[in-house]
Amino acid sequence: MPSGQQYLQAIGSFAPLVIIIVLFYFMLIRPQRKRDKAEKEMRNSIAVGDEISTIGGFIGRVVNIKDDVLIIETSGDRTKLKVYRWAIRGKEAEPVESVEAPKDADKGAK
Repeated sequence: MPSGQQYLQAIGSFAPLVIIIVLFYFMLIRPQRKRDKAEKEMRNSIAVGDEISTIGGFIGRVVNIKDDVLIIETSGDRTKLKVYRWAIRGKEAEPVESVEAPKDADKGAK
């Protein structure tokens, strides 16, 4: 019959393993679940007219949504692309405009 001291030794040998598992949960698993939940909420909140960027680097405005497929307009010539909802990286705060050279730069070069 095992004594109480043997039980304490058995519990003591498993304690570091339990502590490591708890640390992994709070430092790795829980924050990752929180990020995944935030990404899912962001992707589900996308509406027609939102400016988005994809994981492939495309930036465009959503013009149509059907289930998990979004159609986006990517440029001034109204190029349209179909992308899956899971391929959305994020919403853009403002549309990206093309940058033009200042008019004064041409005068200084002459």
